[in-house]
Amino acid sequence: MKPLDGKVAVVAGATRGAGRGIACMLGEAGATVYCTGRSIRGKLASGENRPETIEETAEMVTRYGGKGISAQVDHTEQDQVSALFERVKEEQNRLDVLVNDVWGGDELTEFGKMFWQVSLDKGRVMMERAVFSHIITAHFAAPLMIETGGGLIVEITDGNFFGYRGNIFYDLVKTSVIRLAFAYSYELRKRNIASVAVTPGFLRSEAMLDHFGVREENWQDAVNKDPNFIASETPYYIGRAVAAMAADPDVSKKTGRVFTSWGLAREYGLTDIDGRQPYWEDYFEEKYGARIKTCDDDFYSYWFGGAIEAVFPDWP
Repeated sequence: MKPLDGKVAVVAGATRGAGRGIACMLGEAGATVYCTGRSIRGKLASGENRPETIEETAEMVTRYGGKGISAQVDHTEQDQVSALFERVKEEQNRLDVLVNDVWGGDELTEFGKMFWQVSLDKGRVMMERAVFSHIITAHFAAPLMIETGGGLIVEITDGNFFGYRGNIFYDLVKTSVIRLAFAYSYELRKRNIASVAVTPGFLRSEAMLDHFGVREENWQDAVNKDPNFIASETPYYIGRAVAAMAADPDVSKKTGRVFTSWGLAREYGLTDIDGRQPYWEDYFEEKYGARIKTCDDDFYSYWFGGAIEAVFPDWP
Protein backbone atom coordinates (compact mmCIF):
# COMPACT_ATOMS: atom_id res chain seq x y z
CA MET A 1 0.00 0.00 0.00
CA LYS A 2 1.24 3.50 -0.84
CA PRO A 3 1.57 5.87 2.14
CA LEU A 4 -1.04 8.35 0.89
CA ASP A 5 -3.63 5.89 -0.42
CA GLY A 6 -7.07 7.26 0.40
CA LYS A 7 -5.75 10.78 1.05
CA VAL A 8 -6.93 13.84 -0.85
CA ALA A 9 -4.77 16.82 -1.74
CA VAL A 10 -5.25 20.16 -3.43
CA VAL A 11 -2.20 21.70 -5.06
CA ALA A 12 -3.02 25.33 -5.78
CA GLY A 13 -0.77 26.46 -8.60
CA ALA A 14 0.02 23.06 -10.10
CA THR A 15 0.46 24.13 -13.71
CA ARG A 16 4.25 23.91 -13.75
CA GLY A 17 7.41 24.10 -11.66
CA ALA A 18 7.34 23.15 -8.00
CA GLY A 19 3.54 22.89 -7.99
CA ARG A 20 3.57 20.33 -10.77
CA GLY A 21 6.40 18.38 -9.14
CA ILE A 22 4.60 18.31 -5.79
CA ALA A 23 1.32 17.20 -7.36
CA CYS A 24 3.08 14.36 -9.21
CA MET A 25 4.91 13.10 -6.14
CA LEU A 26 1.77 13.21 -4.01
CA GLY A 27 0.35 11.01 -6.76
CA GLU A 28 3.39 8.76 -6.59
CA ALA A 29 2.56 8.27 -2.91
CA GLY A 30 -1.01 7.29 -3.84
CA ALA A 31 -3.02 10.47 -3.23
CA THR A 32 -5.94 11.86 -5.17
CA VAL A 33 -4.71 15.30 -6.24
CA TYR A 34 -6.75 18.26 -7.44
CA CYS A 35 -4.42 20.26 -9.68
CA THR A 36 -5.50 23.88 -9.94
CA GLY A 37 -4.37 26.81 -12.02
CA ARG A 38 -5.54 29.20 -14.68
CA SER A 39 -4.05 27.68 -17.85
CA ILE A 40 -6.06 24.99 -19.59
CA ARG A 41 -5.72 23.42 -23.02
CA GLY A 42 -6.74 25.91 -25.67
CA LYS A 43 -6.85 28.81 -23.21
CA LEU A 44 -3.69 29.85 -21.44
CA ALA A 45 -3.90 32.34 -18.59
CA SER A 46 -3.73 36.00 -19.50
CA GLY A 47 -0.12 37.14 -19.62
CA GLU A 48 1.26 33.59 -19.67
CA ASN A 49 3.76 32.63 -22.34
CA ARG A 50 4.31 29.06 -21.14
CA PRO A 51 2.67 25.99 -22.77
CA GLU A 52 2.00 23.94 -19.61
CA THR A 53 -1.59 23.28 -18.49
CA ILE A 54 -3.32 21.83 -15.45
CA GLU A 55 -4.74 18.96 -17.53
CA GLU A 56 -1.20 17.85 -18.35
CA THR A 57 -0.29 17.96 -14.67
CA ALA A 58 -3.35 15.89 -13.70
CA GLU A 59 -2.48 13.30 -16.33
CA MET A 60 1.08 13.13 -14.99
CA VAL A 61 -0.24 12.61 -11.45
CA THR A 62 -2.22 9.62 -12.68
CA ARG A 63 0.77 8.18 -14.56
CA TYR A 64 2.82 8.41 -11.35
CA GLY A 65 0.25 6.23 -9.58
CA GLY A 66 -2.25 8.61 -8.05
CA LYS A 67 -5.47 10.09 -9.32
CA GLY A 68 -5.08 13.48 -10.94
CA ILE A 69 -8.04 15.83 -11.28
CA SER A 70 -7.70 19.20 -13.01
CA ALA A 71 -9.69 22.24 -11.89
CA GLN A 72 -9.39 25.65 -13.51
CA VAL A 73 -9.32 28.18 -10.67
CA ASP A 74 -8.19 31.77 -10.33
CA HIS A 75 -7.21 31.81 -6.66
CA THR A 76 -7.68 35.57 -6.40
CA GLU A 77 -11.41 35.05 -7.04
CA GLN A 78 -13.17 34.05 -3.82
CA ASP A 79 -16.19 32.53 -5.54
CA GLN A 80 -14.00 30.25 -7.64
CA VAL A 81 -11.99 29.10 -4.64
CA SER A 82 -15.11 28.48 -2.58
CA ALA A 83 -16.59 26.43 -5.43
CA LEU A 84 -13.38 24.38 -5.65
CA PHE A 85 -13.60 23.21 -2.06
CA GLU A 86 -17.33 22.62 -2.32
CA ARG A 87 -16.50 20.32 -5.23
CA VAL A 88 -13.79 18.54 -3.24
CA LYS A 89 -16.21 18.02 -0.35
CA GLU A 90 -18.94 16.71 -2.64
CA GLU A 91 -16.64 14.35 -4.55
CA GLN A 92 -14.27 13.23 -1.77
CA ASN A 93 -15.77 14.36 1.56
CA ARG A 94 -12.29 15.03 2.91
CA LEU A 95 -9.14 17.10 2.46
CA ASP A 96 -5.82 15.97 3.89
CA VAL A 97 -3.23 18.17 2.19
CA LEU A 98 -3.28 21.74 0.89
CA VAL A 99 -0.27 23.06 -1.00
CA ASN A 100 -0.26 26.81 -1.67
CA ASP A 101 2.04 27.41 -4.65
CA VAL A 102 0.11 30.13 -6.49
CA TRP A 103 2.55 32.65 -7.94
CA GLY A 104 1.77 34.46 -11.22
CA GLY A 105 4.47 37.08 -10.67
CA ASP A 106 7.07 36.31 -13.32
CA GLU A 107 6.08 39.21 -15.56
CA LEU A 108 5.67 41.53 -12.56
CA THR A 109 8.99 41.20 -10.75
CA GLU A 110 11.38 44.06 -11.50
CA PHE A 111 14.78 42.90 -10.31
CA GLY A 112 17.40 45.63 -10.54
CA LYS A 113 15.00 48.44 -9.64
CA MET A 114 15.02 50.14 -6.26
CA PHE A 115 11.81 50.40 -4.22
CA TRP A 116 11.33 54.02 -5.35
CA GLN A 117 11.66 52.94 -9.00
CA VAL A 118 9.38 49.90 -9.19
CA SER A 119 5.84 49.92 -10.52
CA LEU A 120 3.44 50.12 -7.59
CA ASP A 121 0.65 48.75 -9.74
CA LYS A 122 2.68 45.64 -10.59
CA GLY A 123 3.61 45.26 -6.94
CA ARG A 124 -0.01 45.43 -5.83
CA VAL A 125 -0.97 42.74 -8.32
CA MET A 126 1.92 40.52 -7.21
CA MET A 127 0.87 40.78 -3.58
CA GLU A 128 -2.70 39.92 -4.53
CA ARG A 129 -1.70 36.95 -6.68
CA ALA A 130 1.01 35.48 -4.51
CA VAL A 131 -0.03 36.33 -0.93
CA PHE A 132 -3.70 37.21 -0.71
CA SER A 133 -4.57 34.28 -3.00
CA HIS A 134 -2.91 31.97 -0.46
CA ILE A 135 -5.01 33.41 2.35
CA ILE A 136 -8.19 33.02 0.30
CA THR A 137 -7.31 29.41 -0.49
CA ALA A 138 -6.48 28.48 3.09
CA HIS A 139 -9.63 30.28 4.29
CA PHE A 140 -11.88 27.99 2.26
CA ALA A 141 -9.77 24.84 2.68
CA ALA A 142 -9.44 24.90 6.46
CA PRO A 143 -13.08 24.03 7.34
CA LEU A 144 -12.93 20.86 5.23
CA MET A 145 -9.58 19.88 6.74
CA ILE A 146 -11.03 20.41 10.22
CA GLU A 147 -14.00 18.20 9.30
CA THR A 148 -11.54 15.58 8.03
CA GLY A 149 -9.90 15.57 11.45
CA GLY A 150 -6.37 16.60 10.56
CA GLY A 151 -3.98 17.33 7.74
CA LEU A 152 -1.13 19.42 6.43
CA ILE A 153 -0.91 22.89 4.89
CA VAL A 154 2.24 23.68 2.91
CA GLU A 155 3.28 27.16 1.81
CA ILE A 156 5.87 27.15 -0.97
CA THR A 157 8.44 29.92 -0.68
CA ASP A 158 11.89 30.83 -2.01
CA GLY A 159 14.59 30.61 0.63
CA ASN A 160 14.53 29.73 4.33
CA PHE A 161 16.25 32.92 5.42
CA PHE A 162 15.50 36.50 6.41
CA GLY A 163 17.99 38.00 3.95
CA TYR A 164 16.86 40.32 1.18
CA ARG A 165 15.76 38.67 -2.08
CA GLY A 166 16.59 41.49 -4.47
CA ASN A 167 13.23 43.20 -5.10
CA ILE A 168 10.89 44.74 -2.56
CA PHE A 169 7.71 43.00 -3.67
CA TYR A 170 9.36 39.65 -4.40
CA ASP A 171 10.94 39.78 -0.96
CA LEU A 172 7.62 40.63 0.69
CA VAL A 173 5.86 37.77 -1.08
CA LYS A 174 8.39 35.09 -0.20
CA THR A 175 8.81 36.13 3.42
CA SER A 176 5.05 36.68 3.85
CA VAL A 177 4.15 33.11 2.92
CA ILE A 178 6.60 31.84 5.53
CA ARG A 179 4.79 33.98 8.05
CA LEU A 180 1.43 32.65 6.82
CA ALA A 181 2.56 29.11 7.56
CA PHE A 182 3.45 30.20 11.08
CA ALA A 183 0.15 32.03 11.59
CA TYR A 184 -1.92 29.07 10.37
CA SER A 185 0.05 26.72 12.59
CA TYR A 186 -0.77 28.64 15.71
CA GLU A 187 -4.47 29.01 15.02
CA LEU A 188 -4.72 25.34 14.01
CA ARG A 189 -2.56 23.95 16.80
CA LYS A 190 -5.58 22.36 18.56
CA ARG A 191 -7.05 21.02 15.30
CA ASN A 192 -4.46 18.35 14.44
CA ILE A 193 -3.48 20.28 11.31
CA ALA A 194 0.19 21.06 10.75
CA SER A 195 1.33 24.05 8.72
CA VAL A 196 4.80 24.52 7.27
CA ALA A 197 6.66 26.48 4.62
CA VAL A 198 9.03 24.70 2.24
CA THR A 199 11.59 26.04 -0.21
CA PRO A 200 13.29 24.30 -3.10
CA GLY A 201 16.92 24.94 -3.94
CA PHE A 202 18.03 25.91 -7.45
CA LEU A 203 14.91 24.63 -9.20
CA ARG A 204 15.36 22.97 -12.57
CA SER A 205 11.91 24.02 -13.74
CA GLU A 206 10.56 23.97 -17.26
CA ALA A 207 11.21 27.69 -17.58
CA MET A 208 14.77 27.39 -16.28
CA LEU A 209 15.58 24.57 -18.69
CA ASP A 210 14.25 26.70 -21.55
CA HIS A 211 16.23 29.68 -20.29
CA PHE A 212 19.46 27.70 -20.62
CA GLY A 213 18.41 26.02 -23.86
CA VAL A 214 18.61 22.48 -22.47
CA ARG A 215 16.27 19.60 -21.64
CA GLU A 216 16.18 17.42 -18.54
CA GLU A 217 18.14 14.76 -20.43
CA ASN A 218 21.13 17.08 -21.00
CA TRP A 219 20.65 19.64 -18.22
CA GLN A 220 24.30 19.45 -17.14
CA ASP A 221 25.30 21.18 -20.39
CA ALA A 222 23.94 24.38 -18.81
CA VAL A 223 26.65 24.29 -16.15
CA ASN A 224 28.91 25.98 -18.70
CA LYS A 225 26.56 28.98 -18.56
CA ASP A 226 25.98 28.95 -14.79
CA PRO A 227 28.28 26.78 -12.64
CA ASN A 228 25.73 26.86 -9.80
CA PHE A 229 23.36 24.82 -11.97
CA ILE A 230 25.34 21.72 -11.01
CA ALA A 231 23.59 21.85 -7.62
CA SER A 232 20.11 22.24 -9.15
CA GLU A 233 17.17 19.94 -8.50
CA THR A 234 14.05 18.90 -10.37
CA PRO A 235 10.60 19.98 -9.15
CA TYR A 236 10.05 16.38 -8.07
CA TYR A 237 12.63 16.71 -5.31
CA ILE A 238 10.54 19.16 -3.30
CA GLY A 239 7.54 17.04 -4.35
CA ARG A 240 8.94 13.97 -2.63
CA ALA A 241 9.78 16.07 0.42
CA VAL A 242 6.20 17.33 0.70
CA ALA A 243 4.80 13.83 0.16
CA ALA A 244 7.07 12.49 2.91
CA MET A 245 5.80 15.09 5.35
CA ALA A 246 2.20 14.39 4.38
CA ALA A 247 2.75 10.72 5.22
CA ASP A 248 4.66 11.42 8.45
CA PRO A 249 2.53 10.65 11.53
CA ASP A 250 4.73 13.01 13.56
CA VAL A 251 4.53 15.96 11.15
CA SER A 252 2.88 18.07 13.87
CA LYS A 253 6.36 18.42 15.41
CA LYS A 254 7.32 20.47 12.36
CA THR A 255 4.40 22.88 12.43
CA GLY A 256 5.07 26.59 12.21
CA ARG A 257 8.53 26.30 10.68
CA VAL A 258 10.20 26.62 7.29
CA PHE A 259 12.02 23.68 5.71
CA THR A 260 14.17 23.01 2.67
CA SER A 261 13.86 20.33 0.01
CA TRP A 262 17.45 19.28 0.62
CA GLY A 263 17.12 19.10 4.40
CA LEU A 264 13.92 17.05 4.20
CA ALA A 265 15.55 14.76 1.63
CA ARG A 266 18.30 13.90 4.08
CA GLU A 267 15.88 13.53 6.97
CA TYR A 268 13.55 11.19 5.11
CA GLY A 269 16.19 9.45 2.98
CA LEU A 270 14.89 10.75 -0.34
CA THR A 271 16.51 11.22 -3.72
CA ASP A 272 15.53 13.27 -6.72
CA ILE A 273 14.04 11.33 -9.64
CA ASP A 274 17.48 11.25 -11.26
CA GLY A 275 18.90 9.48 -8.20
CA ARG A 276 20.85 12.50 -6.93
CA GLN A 277 20.53 14.13 -3.51
CA PRO A 278 21.58 17.76 -4.06
CA TYR A 279 22.14 19.81 -0.93
CA TRP A 280 22.07 23.49 -1.80
CA GLU A 281 23.23 24.76 1.59
CA ASP A 282 26.43 22.68 1.60
CA TYR A 283 27.12 23.63 -2.01
CA PHE A 284 26.69 27.32 -1.17
CA GLU A 285 29.11 27.10 1.75
CA GLU A 286 31.71 25.20 -0.26
CA LYS A 287 31.41 27.54 -3.24
CA TYR A 288 31.19 30.88 -1.45
CA GLY A 289 32.70 30.16 1.96
CA ALA A 290 29.63 31.18 3.97
CA ARG A 291 26.58 29.52 5.45
CA ILE A 292 23.13 30.72 4.51
CA LYS A 293 21.68 32.58 7.49
CA THR A 294 18.45 30.71 8.14
CA CYS A 295 15.35 31.52 10.16
CA ASP A 296 15.99 31.19 13.88
CA ASP A 297 14.03 28.36 15.51
CA ASP A 298 14.16 30.25 18.81
CA PHE A 299 11.76 32.77 17.27
CA TYR A 300 9.15 30.04 16.82
CA SER A 301 9.93 28.45 20.17
CA TYR A 302 9.33 31.78 21.88
CA TRP A 303 5.79 32.09 20.61
CA PHE A 304 4.93 28.42 20.96
CA GLY A 305 6.38 28.51 24.44
CA GLY A 306 3.43 30.56 25.65
CA ALA A 307 4.30 34.18 24.94
CA ILE A 308 1.23 34.79 22.83
CA GLU A 309 -1.06 33.57 25.63
CA ALA A 310 0.64 36.01 27.97
CA VAL A 311 -0.04 38.88 25.56
CA PHE A 312 -3.51 37.68 24.51
CA PRO A 313 -4.96 35.66 27.41
CA ASP A 314 -8.26 35.02 25.58
CA TRP A 315 -6.54 33.53 22.53
CA PRO A 316 -8.47 30.37 21.45
